[in-house]
Amino acid sequence: MIDPSLFLLNLTLFVLAIFLGVELINKVPATLHTPLMSGANAVSGISVIGALFGTQIVMQDGGRSVASLLAGLALMLAMANVVGGFAVTHRMLNMFKKKS
Repeated sequence: MIDPSLFLLNLTLFVLAIFLGVELINKVPATLHTPLMSGANAVSGISVIGALFGTQIVMQDGGRSVASLLAGLALMLAMANVVGGFAVTHRMLNMFKKKS
């Protein structure tokens, strides 16, 4: 059973992280947003590795729990973030190539 005080602490940290993330992203000027996001691809790659390890640990119980579903969802979302980030970076870099 999950300790209610620990759950409340984790929920509070999660909500505060959401508010902090929204405030930080809203303060970034449009000219810096794309280079900043392309630099964040390395961090997204690290989150994919973490999601892989988390999925492996959770799947050891047979993969029939809510935790295994959440671990698989985390892995899919992290991969979508990495692929989308690289696609945006590739598109941005194509804007700087000379037209022939």
